[in-house]
Amino acid sequence: MYDIIIVGAGPAGLTAAIYARRASKKVLVLEAKNYGGQIINTLDIENYPVERHISGFDFATKLYNQAKDLGAEIVFEKVIEIKDNKEKEVITTKNKYTTKTIILATGSENRKLGLDNENELIGKGISYCATCDGAFYKNKDVAVVGGGNTALEDALYLSDIANKVYLIHRRDEFRGVESTLNLLKEKKNVEFIYNSNITKIISEDRLNSIEITNKDGSIKKINISGLFIAIGRIPENQNFEKIIKMDKAGYIIAGENCNTNIPGIFVAGDNRTKEVRQLVTATSDGAISATEAIKYINNK
Repeated sequence: MYDIIIVGAGPAGLTAAIYARRASKKVLVLEAKNYGGQIINTLDIENYPVERHISGFDFATKLYNQAKDLGAEIVFEKVIEIKDNKEKEVITTKNKYTTKTIILATGSENRKLGLDNENELIGKGISYCATCDGAFYKNKDVAVVGGGNTALEDALYLSDIANKVYLIHRRDEFRGVESTLNLLKEKKNVEFIYNSNITKIISEDRLNSIEITNKDGSIKKINISGLFIAIGRIPENQNFEKIIKMDKAGYIIAGENCNTNIPGIFVAGDNRTKEVRQLVTATSDGAISATEAIKYINNK
């Protein structure tokens, strides 16, 4: 019997493990893939307090080792189901574990274009976070693809950094907030490309251009240094939807206290409903969810 089982070994889950172990709780972290989550693919983190420059791999490894050194048990198994019985159960592809509390820290996955070289060029010209990586493209030509609020906000943010911003959308109008769109239309360095899809990513060691196909069949090549993909995210919550309340997009409904609809089950990181999904907010959620779980255990 564990005090806390944490599902996911990204920044939120590992931070939760650190806080739980410092409270002398018996902790198991279950991870389906590799520790670190998406941040492990980031070449240089510049916006995390104290660490002015650190690679995502180094950051994740430090966090992982800190949790391990404090005594957290970390096992690489995929969780396929959780149950809220008299004793909570976490079921993996290999084992079944019992626990007093659960923290779901599975994160979310960026929706991808599905083009060749896309994964290989993450951090080498392709990014899914303008506020994280925009500073690397000062005075360079970049493109943003997407039609919602995130795409519009990313393009607006980048317009103050980059030399030129191409905003590419597959439809003839945007779904985002009109006031943001109007601000973009006032920017002289923003070019709108409607009714078009990116059909090819061209690179050598890094991204250097993209090929765009219009609905009329015409093809255009654009030379850029950075491509920011903002076509949505997919929360990794599918295995919990039977018992945990989620919004229409599949995010677990929870406020800043990280409590779900089930007492004793908490959520931390990018897989919960929230406004800002950044490294610092993920670690913050980890601290809060662990504190809430500890409080729940101590009050039982």
